[in-house]
Amino acid sequence: MKIFGSMLLYAIPFFHVCVVTHECAAQEGPSESRSNSPISLGRDLAANESVPREIRAMYESGLQFLQQTQSDDGSWRGGEIGPGTTGLAVLALLASGEDPNYGPYTVSIRKALQSILRAQDVRTGYLGPSMYHHGFATLALAEAYGSVDESQLFIGEDTTRRIAIRSLGESLELAVRCAVTSQKKNPLHAWRYSPDAKDADTSVSGAVLMGLLAARNAGIEVPDSSIDQAIAYFVSMSSNSGAVGYHSSLEGFGDSMARSSIATLVFCIAKRRDVATFTASLNKISSDLDSIDTQWPEYTRYYRAQALFQGDVATWEKWNRILVRRLKEIQATDGSFKGSMGVSNDTSMALLALALNFRLLPIYER
Repeated sequence: MKIFGSMLLYAIPFFHVCVVTHECAAQEGPSESRSNSPISLGRDLAANESVPREIRAMYESGLQFLQQTQSDDGSWRGGEIGPGTTGLAVLALLASGEDPNYGPYTVSIRKALQSILRAQDVRTGYLGPSMYHHGFATLALAEAYGSVDESQLFIGEDTTRRIAIRSLGESLELAVRCAVTSQKKNPLHAWRYSPDAKDADTSVSGAVLMGLLAARNAGIEVPDSSIDQAIAYFVSMSSNSGAVGYHSSLEGFGDSMARSSIATLVFCIAKRRDVATFTASLNKISSDLDSIDTQWPEYTRYYRAQALFQGDVATWEKWNRILVRRLKEIQATDGSFKGSMGVSNDTSMALLALALNFRLLPIYER
């Protein structure tokens, strides 16, 4: 589409979306929800002395901004409104280590998860308005599943409003089925903006695949064939230099640190370091640690932090020092980060790049 113009060679964030006119194919309802025993994390952000004080202060300030700017319906307005934007904020709140059930951010987490659950199409499982949103919202549901006490999730809510809402586990299963159905309909076995798309790109596909991998790690059934086909797509889009294409390898691979980071990360989380292009993509993002992706710096930081941490923790430690310095310079006095994706999204992604220092989300485990 013309709206993307010259941006085709870059990783396009989910906040720039095509209009979705179709939904995922109707599916049978999810299987019975798994037991979701709450995990009382019992970790206080301020007491996490293993993390430098300046990082803890930056993170807490950012979380307070998110908490103060959350809408009454549980969503965030600083960026494209939708379950993906809300999901990123949920991830940032969960990554702090504060108890999600009784900590200072409990109400914000509950409201946000309610918002995501209500946004889901109860028939198809789609978390629109695009598969970008679907991917990030699926990731948030997967990280909340098992840590958020669902008996506490709707405290104070009208009983009639609760009846039609699925549990976190049921919603996560349905989101997985939606993504798998979308992939099966796609001849490239990957994803793009619409769940009915017949083409794909590595940016949207990375978001959806990370959601599927997190769901699998949380105990939700995800077909091995789905993961294998998605990994094969990323291999086909990767070059021996470590560069990764966006929409088609025929367009050339371009030079995007974000896309190389996405490929490195999905190879790591899928436990597929054996693929031929993994070392090249890791070497690509491990070089020139001072470089800044000027097109989508927030998006790049979000993925590069995770990819370096998973791929080479020693290199991540060096890059993390650079990251902390840069983020400290650009953080506003109200705790926010302002970039090109809307202040809520910019803040959530900056915090999640810092969150590797806490190592608390399951998807961040090595």
